[in-house]
Formats: sequence, C-alpha cells, structure tokens
Amino acid sequence: MTPPIPTLRHGDVAIRPIRLRDARVLERELLGNRGWLRQWEATNPHGPLSFDTRAGIRSLLAGAREGTGIPFAMEYDGEFAGQLNVSSMSYGSLASATIGYWVAERFAGHGVTPTAVALATDHVFFTVGLHRMEICIRPENEPSLRVVQKLGFRYEGLRRRYIHINGDWRDHFAFALTAEEVPQGVLRRWVEGRAPEADAAVPAADRELAAHPLRLPR
Repeated sequence: MTPPIPTLRHGDVAIRPIRLRDARVLERELLGNRGWLRQWEATNPHGPLSFDTRAGIRSLLAGAREGTGIPFAMEYDGEFAGQLNVSSMSYGSLASATIGYWVAERFAGHGVTPTAVALATDHVFFTVGLHRMEICIRPENEPSLRVVQKLGFRYEGLRRRYIHINGDWRDHFAFALTAEEVPQGVLRRWVEGRAPEADAAVPAADRELAAHPLRLPR
C-alpha cells in the first residue's frame, strides 16, 4: 500500500492531493486554457474528449487507492495552478512510475512545473520507495523539454506514435531518473545548481526523425 498523499511545498509552489471539490475550479481552468493546453492534451482515439471533471477525479482517486497512481493539484501562492499525476506505478523488480502534468498559462514561467516535478519525484523515490521515474514529452513541447533539462533527467530515446494527443498518435521523447542518481533528492540538486542539464540533450538524429511522421504501410 502506498503512503497517504502528502502536501509538499517549496517556496510559493505546493503540490497537494486533488479532491472532488476541486472539480469546479479544474473545469474552469481546463476550459479557460483550451488554446494553451489543447495541443498537448491526451485524447481518446475511440471517443470524444470529456469535461466530466468529477468523474476524472474519482478515477484518479481510485487509482491512488489501488496504488497505481498519485494525483496532485499544483498550487502557486495558494491558488490552483494545474495538475501533476504520477501514474503507471509498479513495484517489485520494476519499481517504476511516470509523471504527466499541465499548468495554467498565467502561471507559466514561475517555476511551478519543475518544482512540482522535483517534489513529486523525491516523494516517489524516498517515501514510496520506487526506483525509476519517467517523463515522456512531445518533441514540439519546448517548455516541457526545458523542465527535464533544468532537473537533469536523462534522455533515453524516441518513442514513435507513443501517445494519442490532440487527435492523433504522437511521437515522444523519453527521459528518466533513478533514485541512485539523486541520493540527496531532485529538488535539492536543482536548487543547488548541480543538475546536469546536458543529460537531457536530444541527439540531432532523433530530432530529425521526430520532425517526420512515421510512414505507415498502406
């Protein structure tokens, strides 16, 4: 069983458990940031996009009870700023998880996302006890690529047509860290200026591949 979902803070940024009563503000932010978020949103290839935020939160909380995910709300100076979800949590010989997130446009540039990712990764490594954290990012998403660069996540490769985003299967760059690489924590390493930003560099060959859609047989 995973530990209770904590509230974690650094400076003006906090991550806390998402709650059903967040549904109204969540819906308002998702609708108000459509132009900002649409191009990065995961979509269902077999159904329409849903704004049933209460159902979405219930699903996230069910995953938390089952130990497969940790759903956080991100806050900046006490205001709801976005979501961060730890998902695909596995234990035993794999002991791995992935992170996904979004932040409202007006909070971009305030360090919300890298701080939240660092806080969540440290929690997963040192409280939950998992070994590896992965983040997959679309090649066009430069702000998110900057997040993994700041935090020193390692580039691990190109995944072709990996996640259904904004109506089609999209390529993603994969980045990861293991707990052994950050014995004093992701957040502390970043704050102290020791994160190896070059580790997140994407080879030119992979950028070139990602610039051209994968040819499918007809």
